[in-house]
Amino acid sequence: MSRPRIALLLLALAACGRSDRDPGMLSLATFGVLQARPSAQESVDQSRRTAIVTSAAKVSPSVVSVGVQGRRRVEQSPFDMFFAPEGNEQLVQSFGTGFVVRADGVIITNQHVVDGADRITVTLSDGTDVPATLVGEDATTDIAVLRVARSGLSVAPLGTSDDLMIGEWVVALGNPYRFLLSNVEPTVTAGVVSAVGRNILPTGDQPGLYLDMIQTDAAINPGNSGGPLANALGQVVGVNASIFSSSGGSIGLGFAIPIERAMRVTEEILRRGEMHRAWTGIEVSGARQMQLTRSPDGLRIETVAAGSPAAVAGLKAGDILVLANGQKLRTWLDWEAVKLDVAVGDTVLVEVKSGSAAPVRRRIRTGELPSVTAEKVPVLQDMQLVTVTPAIRAERRIAAEQGALIFSISPEAARLTGLQSGDVILAINNSRVEDAAAVGATIERLRPTRGFRVFFERDRRIRFTDLSISS
Repeated sequence: MSRPRIALLLLALAACGRSDRDPGMLSLATFGVLQARPSAQESVDQSRRTAIVTSAAKVSPSVVSVGVQGRRRVEQSPFDMFFAPEGNEQLVQSFGTGFVVRADGVIITNQHVVDGADRITVTLSDGTDVPATLVGEDATTDIAVLRVARSGLSVAPLGTSDDLMIGEWVVALGNPYRFLLSNVEPTVTAGVVSAVGRNILPTGDQPGLYLDMIQTDAAINPGNSGGPLANALGQVVGVNASIFSSSGGSIGLGFAIPIERAMRVTEEILRRGEMHRAWTGIEVSGARQMQLTRSPDGLRIETVAAGSPAAVAGLKAGDILVLANGQKLRTWLDWEAVKLDVAVGDTVLVEVKSGSAAPVRRRIRTGELPSVTAEKVPVLQDMQLVTVTPAIRAERRIAAEQGALIFSISPEAARLTGLQSGDVILAINNSRVEDAAAVGATIERLRPTRGFRVFFERDRRIRFTDLSISS
């Protein structure tokens, strides 16, 4: 190389690398950058490490597999709705997903994953199987809380669903078909946020209310239930809960429970052992028939329970609910979505119209559900009953004007009888049930006969089951 070309090269390096402190000195950083230039392979590796890869790596250590074992009655004929011996029961094993939210062993999953479980086993990210206890569950929000006797577990980084943008990337993690796989690493699928605030009309096999849900086209398959939905930052924004599919596999319609709701339910279950719902005393149009007729002007109030929080606030049947806590109300599911995230004692600010008058604001201070505060009558040491009142009818949307609501029932009694919490006992044999106390008295009177038929209401339909009592 000629001397003039060498001189020009040195001048160029000096101009690029001068130190601010000493303009006459070359910066070592200039040579450092030149020496640290990545190789072609390193550039390829860096390009492969996308936000999705990083997000999955952050969340995966907190994801667990949830194995459930229980017994379920197998109905092979119409006669199996009668009291069936244990010979008509079958041992059932199923799997779902969960994720750790506290290092001392607290895990979130879906309630439908652990429903009816006799034994729950959690497989941690290191492959260890540990027994889990059910701390509490809430069928309405489809959230269950488990605990394992471990400490120092990897905790899922939690984010917020409030600022989710339509079209942004999300990652779903879970354990589909866990019983067919030998390894324990969670499956990762990616997609976008398809919609937010989705309210899904309940179906016959869906006891919970899937309201204000996150919709995603990230593949969610059987076994993913209870797993985390994370954003591109590696923060959990939802709990995978359900899919719409005619085949049982993903078709791009998946839904997740907002993480804020899941954590609020979790914290209350940890604190109180159960979830307490707030009560307003209002029934709106479409709720009893479960119809999704949309009205741009608001929801008509069908009934207001006497002495209820809504009645105290001055609301009455025939009024039109326009807004609730800033949310526009077009269907009854919109109203249910507002109530679902309201705690007992919170205030719901509503905008209501009466006749042709201009809308006015009312404040409804919520209270405990009437069924929670009602006197409980124990029956057979396995059930707690409450007498059906107008307020309880409004709360539970019960068709019958009288009867005994099953407030709680042990898993064993539910398994043997086919009855469940929320059923309303209407009659035993030919004797109508007027209140909760009448159930216990009638059963004692019929005990010598060893058998009787119970008529009950479930989902506004009349059913019956034949039971027997051992002496």
